[in-house]
Amino acid sequence: MQTSQHLQDTAIRYFLEVVRSGSVSEAALRLNVSASAVSRQIASLEEVLQTPLFERRPRGMVASAAGELLAHHARRHALEADQVVSDIQALHGLRRGHVRVMASAGFSFEFLPHAMASFRNKHPGMRFQLTAASPAAVTHAVRNGDADIGLTYSRAAVRDIDVQHRQSSPVIAIMPPDHPLARFSSVTLAQMHPYPIALLDEGNTARQLFDIACGQRGLEFEPVLESSQFDALVRFVLHGGGLTLGGEVTVREYVRRGQLHTAAIRERGMNARSIELQTLTGRQLPQGVKAFVEHLRVLLPAR
Repeated sequence: MQTSQHLQDTAIRYFLEVVRSGSVSEAALRLNVSASAVSRQIASLEEVLQTPLFERRPRGMVASAAGELLAHHARRHALEADQVVSDIQALHGLRRGHVRVMASAGFSFEFLPHAMASFRNKHPGMRFQLTAASPAAVTHAVRNGDADIGLTYSRAAVRDIDVQHRQSSPVIAIMPPDHPLARFSSVTLAQMHPYPIALLDEGNTARQLFDIACGQRGLEFEPVLESSQFDALVRFVLHGGGLTLGGEVTVREYVRRGQLHTAAIRERGMNARSIELQTLTGRQLPQGVKAFVEHLRVLLPAR
């Protein structure tokens, strides 16, 4: 019997779960099976392929070079299967489909729910799964096939990622319309310094660029609120709590409705990031995913 015939769906599914979780016991919990069942499937794969698929370490299991290669093959196979289903459904028009989107927190708060609702007005059979994560986690999910589309901020190119759309996204100051700085279209860090400010945690690109600029100016800001939730910061500002930082797309609707005012920050480096609409390199996108990518490409640029 050919080796490829031994790579059964159950074994591959268990194998991929161990790759994701880094632990046989954790994979067993997620799969709702016994740890011994997972171990047997992994051992069977290693026997067929005659090579170790994991490096066993005190704190868990890490895929070996052969394991990484098998994981890459298995993910591609699963995505191709999704593509076949999508193509069959497309024969009857874009009536059904499922799009998995992972995005930076700011996009998940207002922009993407609005984009999904407007897309479903045209294609009511489409379903979405939306997950908010850090920029690095967004890109990782796209590369691993755990998300069809990633929408995030980026400061550098990443291997295995196709950028379907890119646009500059300077860090801007966000404030209530009655804030003392709201009479300005642009501000400096020195102008912002006397006022209360709310900031995202240090894994956020806006925070990183802000901290670098503050260091160059010798200024230290003591945030009155720090949170990993962008929506919490926006609501804090809406209630008159102070300033925050973000990008134009993330608060576009609030500005349009007159609820917020934004100002450019006149400091070097504050425009050193871009919005990226990411997909996996070499993947044939299902029709629903492809259509939603085009929808986002129309909506993202400021109008």
